[in-house]
Amino acid sequence: MTGGNRGIGTEVVRLLRDLGLEVFLGSRDLQAGSVAATSLGLTGITPVRIDVADPSSVAAARDSLAPEGIDVLVNNAAIYPRGHVTLDDVERAWQVNALGSWRVTQAFLPPMQKRGWGRIVNVSTGLATDAHALSGGGIYPVTKVVVNAMTRALAEDLEGTGILVNACSPGWCRTAMGGAGAPRSATQGAAGLVWGVTLPDDGPNGGFFQDGEPLSW
Repeated sequence: MTGGNRGIGTEVVRLLRDLGLEVFLGSRDLQAGSVAATSLGLTGITPVRIDVADPSSVAAARDSLAPEGIDVLVNNAAIYPRGHVTLDDVERAWQVNALGSWRVTQAFLPPMQKRGWGRIVNVSTGLATDAHALSGGGIYPVTKVVVNAMTRALAEDLEGTGILVNACSPGWCRTAMGGAGAPRSATQGAAGLVWGVTLPDDGPNGGFFQDGEPLSW
């Protein structure tokens, strides 16, 4: 689980642990991840430092879990630049939101392929659909359009391997990113992501969903 130290990420960690899964709470700042894990008051949660924009950090996180790796990956880490967005902001958003998801997936995919089973959930947004005007979203929805495209491509590549890859939107939630005026709680948003984790073996692959319901690309 990347971006697990706050908001929807922490709620996903809690819900997965409630299901009995051993959870690795990934965060760019290990101390923040440790605080988040402690705040949940649950056993079976291990903080792991992973900066998805840094290849060496991703490799170190992967190696710390080798050779078993993980069965489930939730690519949740993202940033949402606001205000006057500079070229550096755009580059950072690309590295974290888009390329970061791909980088982490490629690092943690081989053990899933070896076992012939896995679930990959790429956290997306309704802002990235053709049904929604992209105005006002800045670079954030653009990076999530790329995440959606990568989801479809990876799902096609892994068809028949036992690994299901889907994009899931938590919706507009009351978090540091979503703001206090959002209509949904972090728990509601997290539940839609956990749905993607808990799909049966004959579940959908290469789709885009919110609360288990298909979204338009």
